Amino acid sequence: MTKDQFFKQLQAGLQKLPAEEKKDILHDYEEHFFIGMEEGKTEEEIAHSLGSPQQIAKELLATYHLEKVENTISTGNIFRALWAVIGLGFFNLAIVLGPFIALVALIVSGWVVGASFILSPLLVIFDSVLQPSGFALFPLFMSLLLVGLGIFIAIGMFYLTKFSMKGFVTYLKFNAKLVKGGLKND
Repeated sequence: MTKDQFFKQLQAGLQKLPAEEKKDILHDYEEHFFIGMEEGKTEEEIAHSLGSPQQIAKELLATYHLEKVENTISTGNIFRALWAVIGLGFFNLAIVLGPFIALVALIVSGWVVGASFILSPLLVIFDSVLQPSGFALFPLFMSLLLVGLGIFIAIGMFYLTKFSMKGFVTYLKFNAKLVKGGLKND
């Protein structure tokens, strides 16, 4: 593979990066070729030693999105980082996507339970409108108890959601590091 072919493939893989970031990366790889040529290597040898430009682009995209989600945790950033890490290798589809789906299901179900407990008095009001003669105080007091529990669940889910997202980002970084080159003892 020649230098031009290498750079065309690398640029194609880096299209989703901002222009400034892409420019810096391409400049770094330009330096690799320059230094290699000074050492007497051919373009093919340098390109072969650098590796596949598609894999390099995938790793750089994953690194970029992981850094972005580390700075600003948002749903969009988490999904972009998730897909970038999954793109690093086929086995990541099960290793990363499975825990992510389980985590999201747990968080959504906790929020649904908390919200349904908080909204339980509406069912008592709705029931008393439909059956005014069957009104009893027990369902009213139980719904007020559920509101209190729902508020505690919602508070707990707020902190659990924050903690889980930070933990999942750490898991994504660990997985990306593992796929890129294994874990090295520093």
